[in-house]
This record gives sequence, structure tokens and C-alpha cells, in this order.
Amino acid sequence: MTLTYETHEYDVIVVGAGGAGLRAAIEVSANGKKIALVCKSLLGKAHTVMAEGGAAAALGNVDPADDWKTHFRDTIRGGKTMNNWRMAQLHAQEAPDRIKELEKWGAVFDRTPGGKINQRAFGGHTYKRLAHVGDRTGLEMIRTLQDRGVHMGIDVFMECTATRILKDGDRASGVFAYWRESGRFVVFKAKAVILATGGIGKAWKVTSNSWEYTGDGQAMAYDAGAELLDSEFVQFHPTGMVWPPGVRGILVTEGVRGEGGILRNKDGERFMFKYLPESTKHLFADTEAEAKEWVAATLAGHSTTARRPPELSTRDNVALAINAEVKAGRGSPHGGAFLDISYQDADRIKKKLPSMYHQFKELADVDITKEPMEVGPTCHYTMGGVRVDAESQMTKVPGLFACGEVAGGLHGANRLGGNSLSDLLVFGRRAGLGAMEFAQANGDSKIDEAQVRAAADELTAPFERDGEGPYEVHRDLQDIMQTKVGIIRAEADLQSAVDELQKIKARVAKVSVSGTRQYNPGWHLAQDLKAMVVCSEAVTRCALQRKESRGGHTREDYPDYDAHWESVNSIVRKDGNTMYVGTEEKQKMPDELVKVFEGGK
Repeated sequence: MTLTYETHEYDVIVVGAGGAGLRAAIEVSANGKKIALVCKSLLGKAHTVMAEGGAAAALGNVDPADDWKTHFRDTIRGGKTMNNWRMAQLHAQEAPDRIKELEKWGAVFDRTPGGKINQRAFGGHTYKRLAHVGDRTGLEMIRTLQDRGVHMGIDVFMECTATRILKDGDRASGVFAYWRESGRFVVFKAKAVILATGGIGKAWKVTSNSWEYTGDGQAMAYDAGAELLDSEFVQFHPTGMVWPPGVRGILVTEGVRGEGGILRNKDGERFMFKYLPESTKHLFADTEAEAKEWVAATLAGHSTTARRPPELSTRDNVALAINAEVKAGRGSPHGGAFLDISYQDADRIKKKLPSMYHQFKELADVDITKEPMEVGPTCHYTMGGVRVDAESQMTKVPGLFACGEVAGGLHGANRLGGNSLSDLLVFGRRAGLGAMEFAQANGDSKIDEAQVRAAADELTAPFERDGEGPYEVHRDLQDIMQTKVGIIRAEADLQSAVDELQKIKARVAKVSVSGTRQYNPGWHLAQDLKAMVVCSEAVTRCALQRKESRGGHTREDYPDYDAHWESVNSIVRKDGNTMYVGTEEKQKMPDELVKVFEGGK
């Protein structure tokens, strides 16, 4: 039978239209290359809009002592030294220029009394560093980048799901995709491909991630021959909604704590004082009085030498603390903790946290100006991802690039809040430059019809089978990842999860859907499951391999750091029909940066 599909040809194709994808496309277009965005959902609905609190950049507008070296040091310290040091350096050095560039393009940031971009505190940052727009910063970023891209004439293919990287020999030559509405197939031919597809959170039951986050980019890169890096490091954001059940997992911005929000258990105890790691204890207030001094200065818009409140510890630490309180029987009625900012002026809360005010009012019937929020950990972000070159963002596959959450390296074992939005800008731009230069240097590529046919056959196979539906398989996959590969892990659970994932993989290969390719959500899920299984297996096998606790990876059977594991990265790659998981020596940080990290100038 003749295979029917439409074809589009560009210099560069970007898969994903969040902050990273848009910034990459803008850079390619600005350099005169023909560029298109392919996005699974609608333009403007990218997960970047869920990043509410701000973008981290050492502008020094509120705390003049801030600089890139302190930002670099905070990022490496927060990432428990597992970061790609060069990515962390480039990020800290270039983030201020990217924020100023965004402002020049029309982003409307909150302002200091002197008219500069305002900055707020966030966990793990030494200074008030997050440029913000209330608690809707990601939305403003997407609006600005989207307007810029549309006015530059960038082509956008919305509601179009990419399923496979096409290759010409070793290099990427394009993307196979399908229209979600009609099911029609489409091939994008390109000299270079950029993946900006976001994360993997829909493999867990309780997550802040929306339906698009099924690990498509990681799975496509893996299948194409790229490597995955440090997959075990998954961030459970400490504050997601826990009640009512229908909204469980929806993000509660760290901006609440950045504005002075206090965490208490059911007994009213401010428990975070008990959970500060010895290595960072000196950075935080150890009394209520000092914490109140810091908050008073924040409310007045002043800089202060008072140490930060304990609630501004790193995300991994706060999430583990809430989890410990719940396990000890001191949790809130619905299995979380209370986050309270109601002691502040109501008008200020509504001005600084408008989205949170409306979110709790409308979804939980809670007025956060009068009563505390109930919050608990939610699967939020993956620090691991596709392994890329720090300078260009190119993967091991020539012509295939990755940026944003789909790429690993920058955040190490634990991402600091606010670093994601500046990551999108810094490395979105770098991926765009890298892809543009590769396209210039390497010229046209070819499309292999056999690969196109194989991709189409894979997509239509569920219609030809008589097996179980995809929803049951997805439910069971989420149960495995939530209960056995969650915030706290153990050898027996992880080994059991590996075994169960092999059964899930076999079930996915036999999943059946009915009807036609038009308007068929079950068919879409059948495709998503293949990617989620790849990412779930990578996370689980890497978590089983890493016999220590570090950042977003906590092993109750190996609760401490281990010097050996500090020196190696986890590496995942496809080996025939099996998944290879191993380690590789981490690249050593140069002496001049070691000095910066240790506090020298």
C-alpha cells in the first residue's frame, strides 16, 4: 500500500514551543535560516507558563553584592556538585543579558522603587535573584517570546506530535510526526533538529506536569542513538496542592516561601528549623526572631544581613522534611503540611501572588489571605535528560540538539527554583546558534523512506491488535513509579519496579485502540506510553545503580553521600533492543572555578 504523508522542508526544525524552543527558533530566524516549530499542544500552552516564581539571574538590582560567581556557586552547591560545571558557568554568566534582552523585547517585570527589574528570594539562592512578574513569570516569558517569534515569521505547526528522529547515516535529517486532529502523517526534512520537549512527569500519579509531559524528547533522542544523563535525579517540588483530590499535585509556587510563607505541621510547629543540613545550616536563621527580621526587610523592600528563613532551603530538603513530618504523624489532614502567608497584608498577598490567591479560592475554597494552604510534594522536574555539549547543546547524534528540561547537565542532582526559566533563555539561544552553524556547515540531508514507513507502521499498529487499552497500562505504570520510584527509594522496591516495568513494556507493545485516527485520545496515549516506559526504565535503573542519597535521589538504604558517586555520572544508551546503564567519570572542574565554588573571587 502506498504511504501518504505531507512533507515540509526547513533548515532547522524545533520540536517543542515552550521557552527553550521559542528562544532557539528566534535565534535561528535572526540569523536568516528557515525555521519551524512543531508543538504537541497549542502555541502558548507550553509548560513554561507553570513556572511562576521568577527567572534567576545575578542582576544585583535588590542585592548589589550578587554576581555570576555567587550564582554559579549556589547552582553547584544546590546540584550537590553533580552539575556540568561549564553549563553552570555559562548559565550564571549569560542569564543577566538574556533577562535584559527579554525586557527589551517587551517583557513587563515587577519593579523596584528605583524602576529596576525587581528580584525576590528563592530556596538555595544566596541573594534575592529572581526577576519576576507577580507569580506569573513563565506566562509573561511565553507571551514575550511568542510575540517576538510570530512577528519574525516563524512557521508553527500546532497540535502536531513528533514520534521519531529521522536519520541520514549518523546525522539527524528530520522528524516524523502526525496531526493530532486528523491522524495524518507529516515528515519534516531539516539540516538540524532541536528537541525542546520538556519533562517526564506524567509517568507519576501525583505531578505538577500537564498531559504533554510524557518524555517524548528523551525517548526520541534515545532511539536515535543519543545518551541520557543522570536520569535518577527527579525533583519532587515540596509544595503542590493536596486537596481536593481532583487538583492534587498542582503547583504552589516557591514564590509563596520567597515572600515569607511559613511551613507548619498539624501541631502548629514551624518544623523546617529541624531539617537544615549541617553543610548549609550557617546560611539560615536558627531562631524565629532572625527569620522575622529577614521577612520584615523583604516586606519593606530592603536588603538585609539577616539569614534567610529555613523554608528557603533547597527543594529536595524541604520536600523530604514535609515527607518526614507526614510519616511521623504530624502531617495536615490530607497528608501534607500547612503553608501560611496569611499573617501578611491581604492586599500585598493579592498583588504579589495573584495566581495563588485565585487558584486556592477557586479550586479549594481557601482564602490564602485568611488561612493557610495545605501542600505536599509533587513530581515536578527531571534534572536528568539528554546528554549535550555545553557550548552548542548538540547531542551525540550529529545535527540533533536539545535544550531546556529535556537536556541534562546544568542542574546536577537538584535544580534551584528560578534556574529553569533562565536555563530556557541561555541554552535555547545556544541550541539555536549551534543548530544554525551545523546547518551552514553540513548542508542538505536525505530522508530515508524505509524509516518513514517504519515510523508509520509503528503508529498504526495499535489499530491492528486485539489487546488491552492504554488507560489501564498508564494507570499501572503511574502506580509503579509513584510507590516504588518516588521521593524515597529502596533496593527491593527499585528491583521490583525494574521487573514490573518489563511487564509494562510488553503490555505497551500489545496495546490496542479502536476507532479511527481522527480525534482519538486513546491512540495518542498509546504513543505516549512508549516514551514514558523508556524514561521510567532509565530513571529506575539509574536509581538502582546509584547507591547513595544525593539531591533528588534519596535511598533509605544508602542515606549518606558517597565520594565515589560524586565523581561519576549515570549514562543510559540504547544497545540493540536493550537499555545499557553504566557510569562515566565526571569532567573535572578547572582550578579557577574550584576557587570560585569554594568562595574565592
